[in-house]
Amino acid sequence: MTKQTVGYVDLEWTCPNCGNRNPGTAIKCVTCGNPQPDSVEFEAGASGELLTDEEKIARAQAGPDVACPYCGTRNLATAERCKQCGGDLQGGEQREAGRVVGAYRPGAGPPIVCDNCGSENPATATKCANCGAPLGKPVREPEPKPAKPAGSGMPRWLIPAIIGVIVLCIGFFAVQSLRRSQDVVEVQGVQWQRRILVEALVPVTRSDWEDQLPAGAEAVQCKQQVRRTSQNPEPNSVEVCGTPYIVDTGTGVGEVVKDCEYEVYDSYCDYRTLAWVAAPVVVASGTDYSPHWPEAVLDNDQREAGREETYSVILGGDGETYRMSVRNLEQLQEYQPGSRWRVEVNGFGNVVDIQPAR
Repeated sequence: MTKQTVGYVDLEWTCPNCGNRNPGTAIKCVTCGNPQPDSVEFEAGASGELLTDEEKIARAQAGPDVACPYCGTRNLATAERCKQCGGDLQGGEQREAGRVVGAYRPGAGPPIVCDNCGSENPATATKCANCGAPLGKPVREPEPKPAKPAGSGMPRWLIPAIIGVIVLCIGFFAVQSLRRSQDVVEVQGVQWQRRILVEALVPVTRSDWEDQLPAGAEAVQCKQQVRRTSQNPEPNSVEVCGTPYIVDTGTGVGEVVKDCEYEVYDSYCDYRTLAWVAAPVVVASGTDYSPHWPEAVLDNDQREAGREETYSVILGGDGETYRMSVRNLEQLQEYQPGSRWRVEVNGFGNVVDIQPAR
């Protein structure tokens, strides 16, 4: 992101002694005369107008104010001697700067009602025009939030109920997976399946950036789309900026800035090309101990894409039947019909261990 200066605005500070609001550039409270403490923070002013005063703008651009090392008075960054005591400002501490004060809102805020007498005053007033009492900051109305459609959202009472159901389900599956039972079973049969995966070369429509289209591809339709962002302007780019905000310059004047970047557009196209895609699988299966691969008769625009095989043993005993997968043909041949095995089964009926029955 790059920062762009929109302009400058007056800031203000509140006197901790009497509560009066003061212009940001004032080094003493205009009501009680107390000097501005080092700890006080500037706030956004009430006017919301961008400054045209060249002197204030130059002050903000010169750098943070410097505190006199002898009397503590705030001085301009360009000053060499303190305007209060005449002391040398070399070695004086600069006021902190760079803090984000808040979002910039153009235009003055709503009128302020005096807490003392109830009179209405302009947003920029710091004292009541009727009774002279200090005035607080104007309170802006919050921006309205979009109303939620009727019936939208989830009732609060339903959330704990859903969490409870989830916990119960997790507990159930945990208990079932930990439960164990043993049984002696016989091999009742076996099953196997062998599959040849097939791909076919067919026309397809895909999408990519225009300069990334494969050789021989035919572009069907292209549209401009954001491809990346840049910190600097480039051909076919659009500047996009965020909401302006105010930064404390350490001078009583705020700099209004916005973060910007450039969205660079490019042509994103739908195109036609030929591609290998999955075709119907050729399958052979059986219930014996002599599995074979199916015969695959492929066309010129087809090719073999791989082979898969699965084997399982069917076990039974005491009215229960279990199906157990094995890795390969060699393992399958260990389980001959009628052979007896001791199995350990979990709560879901899955065989988790098997040993020859003795």
